[in-house]
Amino acid sequence: MKSQQLESHLANLLVVDDTPDNLRLLSTMLSEKGYKVRGVINGEMALKAARSTPPDLILLDITMPQMNGYEVCQHLKADCRTSGIPVIFLSALDQVLDKVQAFAVGGVDYITKPFHLEEVLARVENHLTIQRLQKKLHEQNARLRESEAKEREKSHQLELALQQLQHTQAQLIQNEKMSSLGNVVAGVAHEINNPISFIKGNLCPITEYTEDLLRLVQLYAEDFPNPTAAIQQQLEAIDLTFLRNDLPKLIASMSIGADRIGEIVQSLRNFSRLDQAELKAVDIHEGIESTLMILQHRLKDEADQRIIKVVKEYEALPKIECYAGQMNQVFMNVLTNAIDALQSQKSCAKEAGDSSQIPTITICTKLLSEVQVGIYITDNGPGITEEVQQRIFEPFFTTKKVGQGKGLGLSISYAIVVDEHGGELRCFSVPTQGATLAIGIPIHHSKKRFSK
Repeated sequence: MKSQQLESHLANLLVVDDTPDNLRLLSTMLSEKGYKVRGVINGEMALKAARSTPPDLILLDITMPQMNGYEVCQHLKADCRTSGIPVIFLSALDQVLDKVQAFAVGGVDYITKPFHLEEVLARVENHLTIQRLQKKLHEQNARLRESEAKEREKSHQLELALQQLQHTQAQLIQNEKMSSLGNVVAGVAHEINNPISFIKGNLCPITEYTEDLLRLVQLYAEDFPNPTAAIQQQLEAIDLTFLRNDLPKLIASMSIGADRIGEIVQSLRNFSRLDQAELKAVDIHEGIESTLMILQHRLKDEADQRIIKVVKEYEALPKIECYAGQMNQVFMNVLTNAIDALQSQKSCAKEAGDSSQIPTITICTKLLSEVQVGIYITDNGPGITEEVQQRIFEPFFTTKKVGQGKGLGLSISYAIVVDEHGGELRCFSVPTQGATLAIGIPIHHSKKRFSK
């Protein structure tokens, strides 16, 4: 225990924050706990500091000028010298999409400002411990590879056991992230629901009150056709005729907006089933729709224009007996992979000057029989080679660049569909002609197999 504490206190930390007070506070309190702390105020300095003397862990602010925290993290993960350094994001941003993006670019944790000393220290120590254990595992692997021929078989077995341990650990981390995301989404939905319910509940009486007041003004105008100069001046100033016509339209527009927010809240609630562990009958379309809503930021550009078309071909399906949170995780992983493929293809087409094809994801659901349903998610991206298809569900296998993926999404999805639900997950693809991920799920939880 003393040895572990000593190692923790000798850990080298890099703190990145463009607010001097925050930087000073973090540096002081971490130094007092025995850590070696370096502080920098922008992204460029952070990259130089990390590459010159790689730290054991980085605390990284998101909102910074010139280069934000997400961009800094992407550069770190793309560089083999810094890709293994754990990054904990610090931000006053507390939206679900901000946290999802933080994990997507390679962050291992997310601390919301204003932060608490105990929380920061606990998370720092936790990830330093994981980092030390991973380094020890790598060192043990290196020693095993250098052992004599008579020990090679034993080394192979230990390596297999280590991979299984890493896989299990990665699954636990992924499940914890998704569960935390579900909790955050549920909290956001709850917080939005209260004020929007208040607004929607008051729109009806506001409409009635407005109509009553406008009617009263009309009666005054009829009974007193010759108003005083002051009243006449005010009537001209407010343009009463325009106000009478426009005010009901404004209230109607507010009602439509409130209804839309209500729909978003319902989608958030559906997605928050991530933290529900029990088996229950659910509408699988609700899970797909809520996942699409969470991924809206990746389907549109900064001008809110749709850059990836989504086509839905839903059949009427009965409710499916499943673990709703796990199935939402499958939809999230499969749709994210499809979006990644389309965005990669779009970048290549842009470089080649060809933008004729519209990036499209087609989601099709079918009632295959009385006992099973199929969900088909198809993209018109670059497709997948036969060689890659054979390995696509293997743990840690990925075709993405370093720092852009850990090769766990489809592996975890396969385990959820096949092991947990007795279904089947298949990939059908021809290079240059897109790819289809076919998900087969029994209507009643069982071990029945899936047939296309």
